[in-house]
Amino acid sequence: MKLKALVLAAGKGTRLHSEQYDVPKVLRQACGQPLLAYVVRALDFLPPEDIILVVGYKKEAVMEAFPQYPCAVQEQQLGTGHAVMAAADLLAGYDGPLLVCCGDMPLMRRESYEALAQAHVREGNLCTLLSGSSDTELPYGRILRDADGRFLRVVEDRDCTPEQKAIRELNAGVYVFDTPALLRSLTQLRCDNAQGEYYLTDVPALLLREGPVGVCMACTAGEMLGVNTPQQLAAVEAALAEH
Repeated sequence: MKLKALVLAAGKGTRLHSEQYDVPKVLRQACGQPLLAYVVRALDFLPPEDIILVVGYKKEAVMEAFPQYPCAVQEQQLGTGHAVMAAADLLAGYDGPLLVCCGDMPLMRRESYEALAQAHVREGNLCTLLSGSSDTELPYGRILRDADGRFLRVVEDRDCTPEQKAIRELNAGVYVFDTPALLRSLTQLRCDNAQGEYYLTDVPALLLREGPVGVCMACTAGEMLGVNTPQQLAAVEAALAEH
């Protein structure tokens, strides 16, 4: 299967207090290894040249720690959609599927990435989102579906109505896109939201106007845990120590 991956690894980790450690978020360690090391290991079914890292805060440190991967630079951190825009030049001319994932999600398994990519190709989607179900209250976007179970859109946790808050299917923040369709849709993103950022979560609804968008419910609640706070880092370390 033709596939490239884009790993979002530009963040500072402000809530993680990473300034004290003088490293970007993805180089913070869990069980003795950088968070990003777990992510690229789960992607090792791809050759390094097909795994692009989007770097930003203290980019030189990330590039030095992971020299085998091509890097795109996000000079300002203006959201996940903006991070993908930063990699547009490296994706120019590539017409295959692109897996977009996060460098601060060390518990995501290779099997989940592969299941998502396979579902995307099998269904002929322009975009396929990875989702999971959780009974725990997590601050993640909810997957909205129509009466027939088809994808409608993602609603961010802070924008949810009480009814939407009750939805247990969560957006994992991992996607596979048709690359040319993704690059086209990025030009339509707007930053007229509370954060003033360009959200990648807005792209699937935009692509739905062009063609099929699917959801692959293939990951566990535990895999979706990202590291934004010291408490989440401790939870990730505990989970990694069990494996």
